[in-house]
Amino acid sequence: MNSTLVIGSQFGDEGKGKIVDYLAEKADCVVRYQGGNNAGHTVVVNGKIFKLHLLPSGTIRKKNSFIGAGVALDPRVLKQEIASLEKEGIKVNLHIDPRCHIVLPYHNIIDIGKEEALKEKNIGTTRRGMGPCYSDRASRIGIRFDDLVAEKRFKEKLDWNFPYYVDLCKKVLGKTFDFTQEEVFQEYVSLGKEFKKYLTDVSIAVNNCLDKGKNVLFEGAQGTLLDNDFGTYPFVTSSHPTSGAATTGVGVAPQKLKTVIGIVKAYTTRVGAGPFPTELKGEEANTLRNAGNEFGTTTGRPRRVGWLDLPLLRLSNRLNGFTELTITKLDVLSGMKKLFIADSYTLEGNKVFEFPYANHLVEKVTPNYVEFEGFTLEEKNKENLREKGFSALPYTAKKYLSFIENKINVPIKMVSFGAERNDLLKK
Repeated sequence: MNSTLVIGSQFGDEGKGKIVDYLAEKADCVVRYQGGNNAGHTVVVNGKIFKLHLLPSGTIRKKNSFIGAGVALDPRVLKQEIASLEKEGIKVNLHIDPRCHIVLPYHNIIDIGKEEALKEKNIGTTRRGMGPCYSDRASRIGIRFDDLVAEKRFKEKLDWNFPYYVDLCKKVLGKTFDFTQEEVFQEYVSLGKEFKKYLTDVSIAVNNCLDKGKNVLFEGAQGTLLDNDFGTYPFVTSSHPTSGAATTGVGVAPQKLKTVIGIVKAYTTRVGAGPFPTELKGEEANTLRNAGNEFGTTTGRPRRVGWLDLPLLRLSNRLNGFTELTITKLDVLSGMKKLFIADSYTLEGNKVFEFPYANHLVEKVTPNYVEFEGFTLEEKNKENLREKGFSALPYTAKKYLSFIENKINVPIKMVSFGAERNDLLKK
């Protein structure tokens, strides 16, 4: 393994958490490089469901876990997550980079206020404060983990930021705070003291691991099409879920990242607003959504669902440089008589194979579908798969997978056919 990067290839919710958890068995450490608690990873182990929002998925395997500089860290959420794992007897071996920017209560208020002000034009954020936190970073007024663990420095920064945001929220967004500066100070100083033991220069630590030949697993949040630059802007996240962000989000050189695994859900889902060319509606959508339990880990919101989109995956592959693919939730398609994959679009009378660069173009496309015969994966089939592996898949399922592999020109190395940790086929 040495260095492996796990990337969501679509709009997020591809099942990265399960794959990271599986790969973490042979990893020495797992590193989170971007995003915050506005997304979640669900891992199922022996029927027990773990929902993580900040901690790397490898934490469940009690691996050394690192939170890199590119993460927006809400210490209130982190405290809850650590407590929930410790309650299950899982010791958290955590290291947090001092450069992480901290989510504060006023970031949540700003996030809510902006969404409400946009009315029907709202982006559909999770309202967890990520955008305002990353805005502070870009504006160079953010409070970082290094500040949080130093009471005097934290007070100095809060003394400036808090009154500024009280004024801004009241005058621009019409929002008032139901907490005082002193209350925030006391709560966060306490959190800073509790978490100071985790302070680590993650860039140095991870580079040392790589230089010593240790196995390092990198994970992000969200998916490629939510990238702040190359996604369906403005219906995107506030960071970069793509492979290049792992280098800046952790502080490692690009050439140290060897294997890049693209996680591809066997169909497509999306949470929140934004274009979705292959989206299904009505009863067909409800059937697929319920079969896949497509409801957000963080918000519980129903996910929008649709057929697999290859122009979208071509963009994702171009941006990330996948060395292999993992297909997840293949079992969700079980029992459907007909399946469809969009291999191209028709855009203004022309056939195109690439995902357009702007929403006003994406909204004009008509998907061109290839039809496939469905397959069935009943529980008895799954037992056979566990025993015999990839060869035991139905012919029509293999044909579906082979089409994806050939059209994207990246080998499929793993296929997930259930929620449990070991419901995986290695090809």
